[in-house]
Amino acid sequence: MRVLIATDAWHPQVNGVVRTLTSLANAAKALDVEIDFLTPDGFPSWPLPTYPGLRIALPSGKEIARRIEKAAPDALHIATEGPIGWAARAYCRRNRLAFTTSYTTRFPEYVAVRTGIPAAVGYAVLRHFHDAAAMTMVATPSLRQELSERGFKRLGFWTRGVNTELFHPDSPARLDLPGPIFMTMGRVAVEKNLEAFLSLDLPGTKVVVGDGPQKAALEKKYPNAVFLGEKKGADLTAHLAAADVFVFPSLTDTFGVVQLEALACGTPVAAFPVTGPKDVIAGHPIGAIDQDLRTACLRALTMSRETCRNFALERSWENSARQFVGNLTSLQPSRVLRASPRMARRPVRG
Repeated sequence: MRVLIATDAWHPQVNGVVRTLTSLANAAKALDVEIDFLTPDGFPSWPLPTYPGLRIALPSGKEIARRIEKAAPDALHIATEGPIGWAARAYCRRNRLAFTTSYTTRFPEYVAVRTGIPAAVGYAVLRHFHDAAAMTMVATPSLRQELSERGFKRLGFWTRGVNTELFHPDSPARLDLPGPIFMTMGRVAVEKNLEAFLSLDLPGTKVVVGDGPQKAALEKKYPNAVFLGEKKGADLTAHLAAADVFVFPSLTDTFGVVQLEALACGTPVAAFPVTGPKDVIAGHPIGAIDQDLRTACLRALTMSRETCRNFALERSWENSARQFVGNLTSLQPSRVLRASPRMARRPVRG
């Protein structure tokens, strides 16, 4: 089976969407599924307003069509709602081809924080985008319920996984810092709610791993915190393994793959009880969720690192890939996108 995934988020970006898609493609090979990507590569781009380090592609419809037809996939999945996603959606609708989507990022909240545009406006746009899909895949039951209440239709599950060979507790970095070490990792941007963590009165040291537009301002405002910049690969793993608690202060992530990455390194998680953390952590002795983030951080210190690791070992990317592919094959054959000229074209909804 050949699958083409259209995505605006791609290397060299470092974020959960890119890690998820890359891991999915690698794991799908064992299922005899080949995943190709329609990405911003080769298109002109423009700095994203309020986030100059992140660029958005400016694709041409003609080139999008050429790339899709050259790939001749058996199914097309649209992973993001940016210009690439909209262009791929337009091609499918113009040619009466079915496709699936996934809801991975809370763009309405991100836009509201940065521009003041009400989140309700963003949700209306995204509802219109996803309503044309044969299925919209979401990562958690709570997100499915939330989107259903907002009027989204045809919602299916696609959970996330973790590479437990890359992320492991065996070689922690030697951080010459007072303990305990409370660490967060990810994009240093306003929507990640890092100040909720940095402003806490905690023992030991608060550490931020990552880069982004808010980094300089937060370094100045919180001089007692340690900002280590971006880490990748084994270096990232070593730092996650060196932390006593991984703090996930975001209120807007739809899952937070980094939670599983921290757990695979044996590091318990502290977070707010919101979509993502409450789906991963709630009911399991691998971390703590609380409206009082400080309380969650201190309680997470008591969790067993071995239990955290064992929890992650049960959540492989292979199982995630199997669920993703199952969503495609569970649709009636005529509803799965057939971009190949040899396949019949059928109407899409919406």
